[in-house]
Amino acid sequence: MRSECLGNLLRITLGAEYFEDKYLSFSVVDQSGIAWELDEAMASQCGYTVTYSNWSNIEFRASALSCHSHLEKDVFTVTVQIRASHTPDMKNAVTHLQSASCHYGPWSPRELVCESNYMEVSVRRDVPQTVKDFIQDEPEDWTLAFPEAKVGEASIWQIVFHQPEEKKALLVSDAWSAGYGLNTTDTRVLLRIPYTDVQIQLVKAQGITFSAVRSSIFYKQRWMILVVDTAVACPVDGVDYTNKTITWTVPKYIQPLSAGATSFKDVLVEAGVDLHKLSAKEMASRKYVLLNDLNAITMKIPIGAEGGYYKTSVSSGQHGAKYTINLFLEHQWEDDKWGLTKHTIIKEIETPFEQAELAITNNSNLSARLMNVTLGTFLPDVELVNLTIEGTTVAVPEAVQHGYLTYEIRYANGSKAYVIHVPFDAPSIRKEYTRADTRSYTLNVTLAFITHPTRETFTVPVITVSTVEDAVLPSARGLCDERNLQLIITRGNVDQNWLPFISGWHLTPEAAQKYNYSLRDNGTHLAISVPFLSSHVNYEDIHTSGIKASLYLTLKDGITLADRRDFSISCRFSPSELIQCLPNGTVVITAVKLVGIADLDTSMLVLRDRQCKPSLVTAKTATFKFNVNTCGTSRKFNSTTMTYENDVLYFRPGNVTPVYQLKFVCLYAIKQTVDVRYESKKNLPPSIKPGFGSLALSLKLFKEKSYSDPYQELEYPVVKYLREPLYFEVELLQPEDLRLELHLNDCWATNSQSWDSLPQWPVLINGCENSEDSYRTVFHEVNYSPRVKFPQHLKRFEVRMFTFVRGTTLLQEQLYFHCSVVICSTVQQPSDLLCPRRCNPEKHRLGEYTDF
Repeated sequence: MRSECLGNLLRITLGAEYFEDKYLSFSVVDQSGIAWELDEAMASQCGYTVTYSNWSNIEFRASALSCHSHLEKDVFTVTVQIRASHTPDMKNAVTHLQSASCHYGPWSPRELVCESNYMEVSVRRDVPQTVKDFIQDEPEDWTLAFPEAKVGEASIWQIVFHQPEEKKALLVSDAWSAGYGLNTTDTRVLLRIPYTDVQIQLVKAQGITFSAVRSSIFYKQRWMILVVDTAVACPVDGVDYTNKTITWTVPKYIQPLSAGATSFKDVLVEAGVDLHKLSAKEMASRKYVLLNDLNAITMKIPIGAEGGYYKTSVSSGQHGAKYTINLFLEHQWEDDKWGLTKHTIIKEIETPFEQAELAITNNSNLSARLMNVTLGTFLPDVELVNLTIEGTTVAVPEAVQHGYLTYEIRYANGSKAYVIHVPFDAPSIRKEYTRADTRSYTLNVTLAFITHPTRETFTVPVITVSTVEDAVLPSARGLCDERNLQLIITRGNVDQNWLPFISGWHLTPEAAQKYNYSLRDNGTHLAISVPFLSSHVNYEDIHTSGIKASLYLTLKDGITLADRRDFSISCRFSPSELIQCLPNGTVVITAVKLVGIADLDTSMLVLRDRQCKPSLVTAKTATFKFNVNTCGTSRKFNSTTMTYENDVLYFRPGNVTPVYQLKFVCLYAIKQTVDVRYESKKNLPPSIKPGFGSLALSLKLFKEKSYSDPYQELEYPVVKYLREPLYFEVELLQPEDLRLELHLNDCWATNSQSWDSLPQWPVLINGCENSEDSYRTVFHEVNYSPRVKFPQHLKRFEVRMFTFVRGTTLLQEQLYFHCSVVICSTVQQPSDLLCPRRCNPEKHRLGEYTDF
């Protein structure tokens, strides 16, 4: 703490180094040792001022005639008690006591002080000499004060306020209760008025507004009435800001202060900063200008000049600054009424708000993979309090847990900057692939600041981007098997959020399952397998050497869907995959759409006989099923084979020449010799034990693959679309013997209820799939469940819906399914050829089916 005597004021400055960020309480100690705690009202009533200067320094000022000062022989002493605490409840407060004495004199007959929170007037109280016609020569206000004085008690002080429309008289005690400060010494009478008082009038002088109070204080004794004019006036405005200059104008002579005077003479005009007077040389060095004209005193201060300082300000949430300077002016003049008057004006001037641009400097260390951002500069009255990271606000110490290290840089002029360190790999740093081998790292954080001592808050969003050549792009290798195209993608470090698209179609796990594609992703590799006969494969050409099929994969950005990386694989597949020449003379041919014929409509493909149209159509394929004796099929014979030929054709509307022609051939051997290996084995005659019993069997059709809901009798006949799956279950109902096992022998379909009627088609032969079937039967495993107590008593299989064909006509008749079974003992070694089944369903693909 530092004490200074500045004329009739004492100033105690509290250093920000110690008192910053503390809660303070000020009390003044009287001569009895009693501490009087100050609040705003008491401070302005008793002549005390607490304010901030030069950012966070705290000033305490006391008037020489303040309430609790001790004045003796022109020396006044003030004792102040300061309590400092880290909490607003002032617990554990540390008390500091500071006492200072100042000499002040000589006193002028009238002294006026304009402080920042009060106006003060003190007048010498000497008994005046008798002047002829004294009463009659005074203004009317003085004459009207005497009725109030005459009715008062003897030896009592009173105060009368003069308003344009009325007068108001108060006893000293009442005036004190109303917030006025009154005091007397042996030689002076004092009145102190807060700027908020209701008796204050706003008056104009040369266009400048003053806060003024017209008042009289009188003291009645038996033999006289002492009347004191205690008028006071202080400038409210008069400050202008033009051309980066502050202009402060103060009129010299104000009506409330010069009532009754007719002649004036300047004695002294001095000015300064922070209550320190400046010489003309000092003012010139700072480029100050002090003008003393006939009617006014003017000070001109360049904005930003020495003596003032910039402080941080916030307007509408925006960060900026104001230039502040604490000027004071002392004007002494003589007039023919008062003699010498000393008028001291303390004026804190603050320029309008100017928004400040903050520099954000990115000094990221690429080799250390560290984002290094400097934000500033700031004035010393700014403090960083928290950071908002991905929507979460954290205090500065807690930000370290999120990877954010912040520290402060202080410069020689007191300003400072803040530095943020964040690793490139912090979770909140957004990484984005930009081009070639480059990635961008984006820091997006919002910093919140507070100003001292005003405690205004503002935020600064910080968004910086660093570009690093560290991108590792995904790579791919392709391969093909007999029926599938495969791409295996090795992931890089940029494609974590990239999405796979094939032929412009987003390949999700659900979509892959729907189309029977394989999609596997283990985080480091993405494997995709697509059957070559599928709607997302492109067909380039068809030759006898094979079908060229291509799969195009694009990795797209997961947010913008911009193309990031393209891969493709092309393979040739055997033409035999497109055709099936069945022994019964049925031909199944699949035609594919070539990329070179974009307008080809697969549903408009025909055979030589244009009445023969496809039975199954997709966007890329058309499947025909017909007999070799139909649809314009031609035959050729030689000594060993019969050759059947036909064409799949596509004609544009109105054209007779096809733009698409796919020729296919089926060859059948006229004579064929097959070598069959065999060996004779002498079998023991079967062992037969006579017995009696009943066997109960059932054949059921279920609605779903789960085999939980069978069709009921009233639901038959069941309507199904072609190639829609049919789920069958054969069960041994009786006897419930664990030693018995049910095996399927033959299963077939007819178009009548008679099991031996014609036509008929086998779906199982000797317990195995029909190898001539276009869509082979699929077996499903049977496991124990609450419904299935004996899994060995059940067999389940799946057949695709079909219908019989007569020539080129589909028979729209009902289908009936029949099965024969073999029941074997699981205990005895079988001695015949029926029980050791030649085809074991468990060795087949269980529950799998591929539809092309």
